[in-house]
Amino acid sequence: MKNEEFYVIAFESTHHAIQTEKDLRTRFKIETIPTPREISASCGLSIKFSKDLFTDVTDLLKKDEKKYNVFRVEWVGGQRQITKVT
Repeated sequence: MKNEEFYVIAFESTHHAIQTEKDLRTRFKIETIPTPREISASCGLSIKFSKDLFTDVTDLLKKDEKKYNVFRVEWVGGQRQITKVT
C-alpha cells in the first residue's frame, strides 16, 4: 500500500529475530517479513509493526539486550523511503 507508514525491526541474528517475534506476538499485532533490500546489515528477517505501536514496541525493546535497529518506512513522492530511528 503506497500511503502506508510502518516500522521495521531488523536484526543481526535470525535467532534474535525469531525470539523477539515470539515475545512481541503475545502483546502486539506484528508481522514477520523479509528485510527490505534498502536495509543492508541484517539477517534477512524483520518484524513489521504499525506506527500506532511505535512507543509501546520500542519501550519493550529497550529492556532487551539483543542487537537490532528500528526503521521507519514511508512513501514520499511515490518512492519508498526508509529512515533509521534507533
